[in-house]
Amino acid sequence: MSKIRYEAIQESYNREKIADRHEGRRSEFFGSHVFNESRMRQFLTKEAFESVKGAMNSGNKIDRKMADQVAEGMKSWAISMGATHYTHWFQPLTGATAEKHDAFFDMDYDGRALEKFGGGQLVQQEPDASSFPSGGIRNTFEARGYTAWDPTSPAFLYGDTLCIPTIFVAYTGEALDNKAPLLRALSAVDEAATAVAKYFDKNVSKVTATLGWEQEYFLVDKALANSRPDLLLTGRTLVGHLAAKGQQLDDHYFGVIPKRALEFMKSLELECMKLGIPVKTRHNEVAPNQFELAPVFEEANLAVDHNLLLMDVMDKVADRHNFKVLFHEKPFAGINGSGKHNNWSLATDTGTNLLSPGTTPMKNLQFLTFFVNTIKAVDSYEELLRSSIASASNDHRLGANEAPPAILSIFIGTQLSAVLDELEGVSQGKLSPEEKTELKLNVVGKIPDVLLDNTDRNRTSPFAFTGNKFEMRGVGSKSSCAKPMTILNMIMAKQLRLFKKEVDSLIKKKKLKKDEAIFNVLREYIKSSKRIRFDGDGYSDEWEKEAERRKLSNNKTTPAALEVLTRKETLDLFDEIGVMSETEVRARHEVELETYIFQIQIEGRVFTELVYNNIIPSAVEYQNKLIRNVTGLKEIYGAAHKKVSEGQLEIIEKIGEHIAELKKHTDAMTDARRRANTMEDIHKKADAYCNTVRGYFDDIRYHSDRLERIIEDKSWSLAKYRELLFTR
Repeated sequence: MSKIRYEAIQESYNREKIADRHEGRRSEFFGSHVFNESRMRQFLTKEAFESVKGAMNSGNKIDRKMADQVAEGMKSWAISMGATHYTHWFQPLTGATAEKHDAFFDMDYDGRALEKFGGGQLVQQEPDASSFPSGGIRNTFEARGYTAWDPTSPAFLYGDTLCIPTIFVAYTGEALDNKAPLLRALSAVDEAATAVAKYFDKNVSKVTATLGWEQEYFLVDKALANSRPDLLLTGRTLVGHLAAKGQQLDDHYFGVIPKRALEFMKSLELECMKLGIPVKTRHNEVAPNQFELAPVFEEANLAVDHNLLLMDVMDKVADRHNFKVLFHEKPFAGINGSGKHNNWSLATDTGTNLLSPGTTPMKNLQFLTFFVNTIKAVDSYEELLRSSIASASNDHRLGANEAPPAILSIFIGTQLSAVLDELEGVSQGKLSPEEKTELKLNVVGKIPDVLLDNTDRNRTSPFAFTGNKFEMRGVGSKSSCAKPMTILNMIMAKQLRLFKKEVDSLIKKKKLKKDEAIFNVLREYIKSSKRIRFDGDGYSDEWEKEAERRKLSNNKTTPAALEVLTRKETLDLFDEIGVMSETEVRARHEVELETYIFQIQIEGRVFTELVYNNIIPSAVEYQNKLIRNVTGLKEIYGAAHKKVSEGQLEIIEKIGEHIAELKKHTDAMTDARRRANTMEDIHKKADAYCNTVRGYFDDIRYHSDRLERIIEDKSWSLAKYRELLFTR
């Protein structure tokens, strides 16, 4: 074992004990660092409190007078908690979060010091926007951008800083973040779903999209991770031979959580509780050193904020525990990668989950309405939904035996498939009394209250119905949930608008009763969206051929998946629903292509550095050691040395062959990267990085990993998989 790796492991063994306190009921300190409703009642005037509640529930505007009162109360609470600074916490198109801290400290006109924070600082700020991705919306020299308070997501105290969730827009008004489009999509689905829900319950006045994400991640020893330039710079191991033991025995999955990992989890959960992140579940995942965390479901906007905040908290807590947390979708070859399953549903303000079956014909008709419309929406816009999970890192994971394939399909199980097949066969038009009775009996009898265990779980399905929600399984572990949630809620809003228009038309023009009109429209949707339903093995070659026959998209790479964003029908959809303008959509397309290019470019550069600074020197060092050994044997045995040094000579030759191939492929990759960098057209550049530059990566890795198998541990300078993945 190399000296650096020995010292790394010793550092872990000798680390200081973490002094976090874990005792006590979680409910006692849940949300203690959040300016939630309880804190608002305590620190705001009744008038200010009602103003904020109106903004949260109905989107009412908060005037300047009220904003000043809210800011004063928020400042008083934050300072009482030890805060010294405040920041507008926003989500630029980097996929992460951003913040600029300002002190509450200020000076008045006669030089006296005071704490200052008014409505102006609360509602709007102006961070420098020049270096954030904009996709051509603004030039670098046009630095002005605005952050604006989002009162639907409560402010929170993080360290000594009051964090205020905000949207981020350009000087010209276009959204430069992921939150603004999400809020627009959530507003659109609220309006559309409420209108449809009123068919069944006139008391419904609001429908909320809910989200429960499942965050998968790896933990590796911090010191060992720091010895791997590829892990630090790209988030994944670009090279590395498989450990003799990986996940073959399935002994890690749901096994006893390792002590170090458990201590990390306890500290993490404590911080999450303070910040109001309702974490509930923790367990070992399939791969060694892989784990999962899941919360209680929340309103989608808040859930997105909490997931982004969680990842930052995880980084900080992991550092205290001498861990490095890895969110990359495929940090290690040959074992499972990590996803972030998005469990989505719709809930009314009357307490009804619209995707939960009921016990009466009316409740099940409501369920079928939203269930079938979701299937229809995904069928109509499957390629657009696929684009929302596209990234360079997720390309490694999709279809890799632990994640769904790039082909979008929906799993609903045999029982619900049978129900939809029966409904499809119902005659069109007005129903006879017998048909009505039979239909209602079938609907009630075949959709029980709880569907959670009526079907097996299909892990190969990208979009699966799991009893009272749909699980979008393709979202990458390091991605923001904002993009897939924006697209999903937008296409659902579009579909529900269309559904209501068709139902109302049948009621008005054909004089059908409401239930008959709903059944007739649903019947056509069931028939027209049948191609998207698939309950079989999503990994099979047969499914890929069948999907092609069904005319389903199969965009396996990010550049191919993103093409749909700039089609006219896509741009029209974003504009119609009011989620993004054409300028905003095209900007995001460009930003995502640029991000893809930069990620592959960085990996290519790191490959070159690893080959020339680590791998070849390690190989040459060991090769020279063998050469010296052979030379010594020759001095002892003379001409007979070949017989006793045959093994060494063979290894020397193999090392030389792999070094030559390694250099050849690395140099070719470098040349391809340089050619790609000269391309002005971003689409051609992305295509070159995807199909040419990236094509050399596997060859480089192959020869590096072969060398790792041959060379002794002491000479190999990179931490190996067996060290990274089995840290205790």
